[in-house]
Amino acid sequence: MRDEIWSHRSAPAACAADVLWQCAPATASELTDSRARLRERLADGGPAAPGEERLDLLMLAYEELGSNALRHGLPPVEITVTLSCGTWVLDVSDGAPGREPTPAVDRDPAAGGLGLHLVARLAAAHGWDSHDGRKHVWACIDAVPDGD
Repeated sequence: MRDEIWSHRSAPAACAADVLWQCAPATASELTDSRARLRERLADGGPAAPGEERLDLLMLAYEELGSNALRHGLPPVEITVTLSCGTWVLDVSDGAPGREPTPAVDRDPAAGGLGLHLVARLAAAHGWDSHDGRKHVWACIDAVPDGD
């Protein structure tokens, strides 16, 4: 059975996007360190000071998509976070444009592999695309909860 929750489509067009973060982690440890630095930057009232819950969602998506790229993609892995119209756009790219993100199906949750499902549920929009010799897996996380 093939899970189509990760569609092959480009990220939404940005409206006056500000690049908040860029990094190229080569290891899981570097990924975790970069996530902590991004969290500090955003929590310190930077250009996108969010509520704690919103920030937690972005950090979870960052770690899940970044670790998938390190584990299943090819180097270099590059991560960019932009703020566009009140939404963070997380773009994780790697050098394996022919390897599409494949969510785990019929797997014991204890075996892992549920990160793509989790990000799909948390994100306002998500997908993947290949261009310029790279695969881009992206997710949009609302920086401000509905009603704020």
